[in-house]
Amino acid sequence: MKADTWFIRLEHACDEAAVDALQAAAFGPGRFARTAFRIREGVPQDDRLCFVGLAGDQVAGSVRLTPIRIGTTPAQLLGPLTVAPEYKNRGLGRLLMRTALDEARRLGETAVLLVGDPPYYGPFGFEHVPLGRIVLPGPVDPNRLLVAMLDGAPMPEGPVRGGR
Repeated sequence: MKADTWFIRLEHACDEAAVDALQAAAFGPGRFARTAFRIREGVPQDDRLCFVGLAGDQVAGSVRLTPIRIGTTPAQLLGPLTVAPEYKNRGLGRLLMRTALDEARRLGETAVLLVGDPPYYGPFGFEHVPLGRIVLPGPVDPNRLLVAMLDGAPMPEGPVRGGR
């Protein structure tokens, strides 16, 4: 399947089961114990910044952003980004990322935080967070804590909490 055959749209309520299944397949039952998942607990995702990628009428991938604060700075927590195994390495994840970041920028968001692989997320403008600058409320590999500054502002600092 070519990347130009993907259809990206905002996530709808009817997509919830398909997105949950993608996340379960990608991250397993232990996903709820991860720090990033715990930050999102009880915090509604930002429906303006949650997208699905469709292959025909099948949800083949998704990305969600959730409002957070880094210290006093409003930001978004990206994740999870998931793509069904049969559609991996075909450009869908990159297209979902570009769509979410472009829309976040358009809506005036200033920072997007995530825990992920620097080689994958670096081309999207994510940079490593210096040790201790941004503190999550649980364990995280400091080499995988990344932030993208969407407006050129300095990197925020402080503890992360869900919500605005």
